[in-house]
Amino acid sequence: MGRNKRAKSVRKTKAHQQSLQEEEYTKTPHSMVFHRGDVGKVMEELVRNLRSVMEPYTASNLEVRKKNTLKDFLSVAGALNVTHFMMFTKNDLHTNLRIVRTPKGPTMTFQVHKYCLTKDVLSSLKKPDLDKTVYRHHPLLVLNNFGGEGMHMKLMSTMFQNMFPSINVNKVNLNTIRRCVLLNYDPETKMIEFRHYTVRVVPVGLSRGVKKLMKSKVPDLGKYADVSEYLAKGGNLSESEAELDGPHNEVTLPQNVFGRGNIKSAQSAIRLKEIGPRLTLQLIMIEEGFCDGKVLFHEYVKKTEAEMKQIRKLKEQKRSLKEARRRQQELNVVKKAKLKEEHKERSLQGIRKSNQMKKEAESLLGDIDNTKSGKDVEDDDDVDYYEKEVGIKPAPELFAGMKRKRKTDSKVLPKRFKRSQDSKGYDKKSQDKKGKRERPGQNQSKFKVKAKINRRPTTVSGGKRTTVFKKSRKR
Repeated sequence: MGRNKRAKSVRKTKAHQQSLQEEEYTKTPHSMVFHRGDVGKVMEELVRNLRSVMEPYTASNLEVRKKNTLKDFLSVAGALNVTHFMMFTKNDLHTNLRIVRTPKGPTMTFQVHKYCLTKDVLSSLKKPDLDKTVYRHHPLLVLNNFGGEGMHMKLMSTMFQNMFPSINVNKVNLNTIRRCVLLNYDPETKMIEFRHYTVRVVPVGLSRGVKKLMKSKVPDLGKYADVSEYLAKGGNLSESEAELDGPHNEVTLPQNVFGRGNIKSAQSAIRLKEIGPRLTLQLIMIEEGFCDGKVLFHEYVKKTEAEMKQIRKLKEQKRSLKEARRRQQELNVVKKAKLKEEHKERSLQGIRKSNQMKKEAESLLGDIDNTKSGKDVEDDDDVDYYEKEVGIKPAPELFAGMKRKRKTDSKVLPKRFKRSQDSKGYDKKSQDKKGKRERPGQNQSKFKVKAKINRRPTTVSGGKRTTVFKKSRKR
């Protein structure tokens, strides 16, 4: 029972820790580094180098297409907790770097005077630091000479500070500080030097030989008779290999740090090794909004108060005109939707009316057919009724005025069509006989039936139908 309770408490603790980590992660500033337009392969490599500097709170594998706009990046920034954009652009004169605070600004535009890629910096070092584990934690930001007067200096320092996660000095774990970003401002040239270093801590007060013995790899002692010889000659090394430590980089460790000899309350020296990239920047302009707003600072262009007022007035007119167009567009959309709905309703009414008229016509034709069939049956019933009651068949003159319609199969053709077919056959026989030589005095008919469509009508006499034939002329 106690074991289950303990497991339950452990699960609660883990869930609480996970929720705290997620909350801390959402509060941590995130960034996106990308380029706009055609900047060349070298600038694309610089973008990738700067992404590695901003690790791990950045989009490392961000793919940018030509059709992507700033609105596309801004639409996903909120869901991904992105707080800053770093955009590189290039024109015929120079290269620019824009740092934007999302979603409402401000926007800072820097001119990139010089830059150097990571691979160039590492190739210049004798022993470069190629450890990739240093990118698991965010870098430590160091600002130098950013305390000058002016609103633009305060905004610039605040922007740089908010780009990196803050560090609590009382709770920080020194093992997580493996990198350092240094920004140095020169008041005379107004240039900002950007440098990226790895941070390493080594114990001080030890000779070169002792330091080598403390490493995991044991040095070659075959040429020494005793260990004391190796320790005594440890200081006789070349000047390039000697490490010059002093009060400027020696500290007392408040906790144990990664590395042999770096124990709590011991003296250790901080070593920095550059890993790149390098950037030389100059602040050009500060805008109030997201890449489009009131200009708060400009390095080269200075405007009077009247000019600023005129610019603000033009921007206000432009904004109001844009808002009016947007409202008109919304009204047009609503109007078109209403007209479309009305047209749809009219179409449906027409379809329903057409179907109703079709049904009425079909029902009317059905009633007519039923009436005709009922009348014919009624005539036949009268004759049968008379014969049944009287016992003899009625005289033809009795029901002569009634038109009796015989029920016939639809497949049986009427008499006139039969007559036409017979006439065709008769003509065919006559044609066959014409081919033979006829002799006078043989069986020749005195009358010839003319099979014409418009022949004389038949006459009715005594209830019988007789056809009047015309006597043929003698040849």
